[in-house]
Amino acid sequence: MYRFLSGIILFVFLLSANCAVAQQEGGGGDSKAGGTSMKSKRKQRKEDRRAAREERKRKRAEEKAIRAHHKRIQTKDVQKRMKKNRRRDRKNNTKYPT
Repeated sequence: MYRFLSGIILFVFLLSANCAVAQQEGGGGDSKAGGTSMKSKRKQRKEDRRAAREERKRKRAEEKAIRAHHKRIQTKDVQKRMKKNRRRDRKNNTKYPT
């Protein structure tokens, strides 16, 4: 019984000694030892946001140009030609490019 009790007391003592050492060290981690500081992380996030914003802006402009092009080529003559081809295709049961 004495041996068992002394083992438990020794275990608790070692555990509390490790906790005290961890509290004295700070435990939060140094910004210099960690590699990158908070400022550089913030700067990288800001750069990533800027790049994503530019990418979205470029993509939106490209889609807008495509819509404008499609709108521009859908003139009255083109619509008539497409209607004529559609009738011809139904009649011949085939498909031709417009």
